[in-house]
Amino acid sequence: RPPCAMDWQGLTRELSLYLESQVRVGFLGSGVGLSLVLGFGVAYACYYLNSIAKKPQLVASNDRFCRFLEEYCPVVTETYYPTIWCWEGRVQTLLRPFITSRPQVQYRNELIKTADGGQISLDWFDNNDSSYYPDTSTRPTVLLLPGLTGTSKESYILHMIHQSETLGYRCVVFNNRGIAGEELLTPRTYCAANTEDLETVVHHVHSLHPSAPFMAAGVSMGGMLLLNYLGKTGRDTPLMAAAIFSAGWNVFESIESLEKPLNWLLFNYYLTTCLQSSISRHRQMLEKLFDMDLVMKARTIREFDKQFTSVMFGYRSIDDYYEDASPCRKLKSVGIPVLCLNSVDDVFSPGHAIPVETAKQNANVALVLTSCGGHIGFLEGIWPRKCTYMDRVFKQFVQAVFEHGNKIFSM
Repeated sequence: RPPCAMDWQGLTRELSLYLESQVRVGFLGSGVGLSLVLGFGVAYACYYLNSIAKKPQLVASNDRFCRFLEEYCPVVTETYYPTIWCWEGRVQTLLRPFITSRPQVQYRNELIKTADGGQISLDWFDNNDSSYYPDTSTRPTVLLLPGLTGTSKESYILHMIHQSETLGYRCVVFNNRGIAGEELLTPRTYCAANTEDLETVVHHVHSLHPSAPFMAAGVSMGGMLLLNYLGKTGRDTPLMAAAIFSAGWNVFESIESLEKPLNWLLFNYYLTTCLQSSISRHRQMLEKLFDMDLVMKARTIREFDKQFTSVMFGYRSIDDYYEDASPCRKLKSVGIPVLCLNSVDDVFSPGHAIPVETAKQNANVALVLTSCGGHIGFLEGIWPRKCTYMDRVFKQFVQAVFEHGNKIFSM
């Protein structure tokens, strides 16, 4: 029987009588206050179980891919119980960086050169203590792409590495140019649409370990970049599969959502200052091409992209850049298995902009859509410091690909 079918008034009355017989009611007097508290608690639990905790929507046109996920990545078919006291999307988004733990990870840094004379910083977690894969030449490798101003130090990246460590895998984090402490050697940073640096990194990692199974996972803008790369390369990539988390599918819709007054106050202005901070250290190099005073006056992501990003990458207008950066336009061309997790209450990627119908036209694509979770939130448990729902999806899907991938690669 569904939870709300209970006689919750009767349950409240019974609980109240029991507690009054066990403890001194004190300031609650005759027990009326206690009854109200209990009544509210039961009503809230009823609401949570019926309206908040839900199974995610799994969108996939390929029955074999669906069966593969149901068997080897069952978390995508199980009810997601968001943290009962902070399930709202904006609250989850804001609290995750402060609540979640930061596992200790020792990196080995590598700087690689690019064709235009720049450099890219890679942070390796070699996992040389792996008992499952002691042979480094065949140890599975996961390439991780952080979000807009994120690096290998982000808590969600550290958790992905921790999950990979327990499975015996190797990880390498692709830090976008100029944000991980390395110097800019050319007046160029990065954007969601230009995949040249990612192509360089993918082929570099593969060349070092050509016999190792290889896949990638991208978060937020990292997921957008990875999708745009996959849409461009189709099957012509050394990656076996990819996992995408909280990607912004349509940049126009994402920007419009982030420019609503409350979202601008909570997210847009802060992210704009983060972008400005990430380039201010390289001001001397960037002043060769940009009016940095004008760039530093931007108060929204749109203004920053108009004055800086779209100009840097040669777009005629910001609309041209946003159109090219939107992964929804390239989803049909993805040629390897891809699992994409989004929450429909993510203000960075509004639910109505998720390309459900387009995804149904590509047998390589599966969408997992939760009703709650926010942007890179997906908190669960009473005190959600450790594993999130996103972490569990990552762990199960990566393990499924590396250990049972032959069952989907013949799709």
